[in-house]
Amino acid sequence: MNARIVVGQGSCGLAAGAGAVYTALESKLTADVKASLGITGCVGICYLEPIVDVYAPNGELHRCVQVKPEHAEIIVKAVAEDNYDLLAPIVISEDDAQFLSKQTRIALRHCGIINPDEIDAYTADDGYKALEKVLKTMTPEAVIEEIKISGLGGRGGAGFPTWFKWNAARQSPGEEKYLICNADEGDPGAFMDRAVIESDPHNLIEGMLIGAYAIGAKEAVVYVRAEYPLAIVRLTNAIKQAEEKGYLGENIMGTNFSCKMRIKAGAGAFVCGEETALIESLEGSRGMPRLKPPFPAQAGYWLKPSNINNVETFANIAWIINNGGAAFSAMGTENSKGTKVFAVTGKVKRSGLVEIPMGMTLREVIFDIAGGIRDGKEFKAVQMGGPSGGCIPAHLLDTIIDYRALGATGAIMGSGGMVVMDETTCMVGIAKFFLDFTTKESCGKCVHCRIGTKRLSEILERIVAGNGRDGDIELLEELCTTVKDGALCGLGQTAPNPVLTTIRYFRNEYEDHIYNHKCTAKQCPALLTYSIDQEKCIGCSLCAKKCPVGAITGELKKTYAIDPNVCIRCGACINSCRKGAVVVE
Repeated sequence: MNARIVVGQGSCGLAAGAGAVYTALESKLTADVKASLGITGCVGICYLEPIVDVYAPNGELHRCVQVKPEHAEIIVKAVAEDNYDLLAPIVISEDDAQFLSKQTRIALRHCGIINPDEIDAYTADDGYKALEKVLKTMTPEAVIEEIKISGLGGRGGAGFPTWFKWNAARQSPGEEKYLICNADEGDPGAFMDRAVIESDPHNLIEGMLIGAYAIGAKEAVVYVRAEYPLAIVRLTNAIKQAEEKGYLGENIMGTNFSCKMRIKAGAGAFVCGEETALIESLEGSRGMPRLKPPFPAQAGYWLKPSNINNVETFANIAWIINNGGAAFSAMGTENSKGTKVFAVTGKVKRSGLVEIPMGMTLREVIFDIAGGIRDGKEFKAVQMGGPSGGCIPAHLLDTIIDYRALGATGAIMGSGGMVVMDETTCMVGIAKFFLDFTTKESCGKCVHCRIGTKRLSEILERIVAGNGRDGDIELLEELCTTVKDGALCGLGQTAPNPVLTTIRYFRNEYEDHIYNHKCTAKQCPALLTYSIDQEKCIGCSLCAKKCPVGAITGELKKTYAIDPNVCIRCGACINSCRKGAVVVE
């Protein structure tokens, strides 16, 4: 058996230079070196990309991280000489290895392991076995019952029981039905669906085919954002391979079940993550939500019975069929079964994809898996659920990851974005950031969302600019309630969450901004005062030279001072001062 060299080529790896690493390895490998060179998708340890996995002939894994093209020679030498100690300088540390070792991977079970471009790599690990079991030994009703036993909730945000949606679509009258995968992942900082499609496209296809069989659909559509070009390429290739192998198309695996699959590239509208807006887009119309009822299960795509689940939901299906719904249900909590994938980003030491059983605490994910806060800073809050989510403060770090438990904090599970913030984060500014996003992404169909989010954004803008007024906090709360109650779809109904949770847990910061004209985190330029510590200043004049408006005056080799009436608070003086003499208050 020969050694194997595998380069991680998900989007994160390629962005970090994995393509150049692969080329360098390819150029160094000669015919006399008994090793193969291949690729895989996202390993999940995004902060250590590019990653190269070296498998010795005995199967032992040596994971090399932050690999550069110049490391190709040492990797090839280690393989050629069967001396893997040579890889020590670039092998992952024990601490960093904990990032994966403390996870439980089901949806991500193949990610970073198999070659996403080769169907044989998927079938070698029981790929399409679940589909075969379903088509040859189970009725559609039995499939739905197994999913019911599993307790799988939709992983797109609300956690609605998957079996219920499938059953509703199955029970709806009509021969023409559709199965749709929502891969329009629009939350800032979220990349779970992208990683699954790029790394394990056949798992998505198999899960969708099982779903199509269960509801009686003969056509399946993957609605994926156009900003994911690599995901589209690999999924297109996987669909073609599945068709060639007889897993897609007419009379699949010699049975009476037929199903075709296609890809629709979305145009980048965040609102199309809402299922009815997505359907409108699929039909060629502007992506705008429909009134419900009727629900898609009764009248969806072309007003035919349709079922919509997201990528992660389908990524669990084959595993559930192969291992049984009870095995999936055994993980998690009473209210939230199985595992959940999160994209952990922000001010943590270790960022990337995390899949953990429901019931783990936020503290365990942020500190045990993600390594805690970087640069010695203090944890302040974690944003859960993207722009529609909320900010959870430090005193709630022991909250379990569960749909109900997170909901009680004012946040939501969402699709799985987890943005960690430290003491330098202004919570008013965070609320403003997410409101700006949802305001711009509003489709404009309903007044509450179109106008309400804009007015909320304007108030927040005024507060961070130092022009907050007495009563602004109460006005924000009143407007938030009005928007939540009156908005047509989930975008508008959840848009106020970041504002409400930051007011709930960080009201003091709002009060400081409004009444004391002070930004607690020292992030809002309009509320900062710059001065120079006369004892630390050495009169080098660098700050004066860098000041774009001439607000700094003084005499060389003596001391300098900042005129607050002229200062525009750009921060150029701080960046230029070598003695830390510039003080910001």
